[in-house]
Amino acid sequence: MKDKIESLCKELGHNFSDISILREALTLASGSHKAGYERLEFLGDRVLGLAISDMLYRTYKKESEGSLARRHTSLVRTETVAMVAKSIGIEDCIEVPKSEKANMERSPQTFLCDVCEAVLGALYIDGGYEKAFKFIDRHWSRLMEEEKDPPVDSKTMLQEWVQKQKLALPVYRVLQIKGPDHEPTFEIEVSVEGYAKIKGIGRSKRQAEQDAAEKFLSNTGVK
Repeated sequence: MKDKIESLCKELGHNFSDISILREALTLASGSHKAGYERLEFLGDRVLGLAISDMLYRTYKKESEGSLARRHTSLVRTETVAMVAKSIGIEDCIEVPKSEKANMERSPQTFLCDVCEAVLGALYIDGGYEKAFKFIDRHWSRLMEEEKDPPVDSKTMLQEWVQKQKLALPVYRVLQIKGPDHEPTFEIEVSVEGYAKIKGIGRSKRQAEQDAAEKFLSNTGVK
């Protein structure tokens, strides 16, 4: 594990003065680690959001707030963050308590995203915003370049599709809300006439609805 942690530090571009904070970020919430891990995840989520907003504002100087918001949503969504996490080896460094293994296996991308955000929080605490921004800029800039046009909102795309099919508008229903009040996880189901119901997960109701809509579009071959 020590070699993997050292390799991760190289990917992050930072030698931690307090390596324990990185280890805390890599230990999924359980017992005594729970409060610290969740706090780091909370912080890292905001650091990522600010850095991506900064990058978008500077790069797309003529785009409207709505276009920038759609790009931002695409770049900070669970799948994107999990993809970056996997590319730098975070997956190999995670310490998973037995109590969390079943949950991780059910939602591997969500957990990988959470750990990546906790790592960003640790990087910010130990190295400052400049270090965190340099890392985010290095790994997210290429993803920005791949999106030539602002991505279309999944809920909007699904709504337009059902209207073309002359079907009733999609219905979204909250199935459950899990986690602490300051960091809830929403599970939402989308229903479309004549099709199987699809579940989505997100940090907010809107994110969960977007996730459900995107999965529906993928499953039906629209996207």
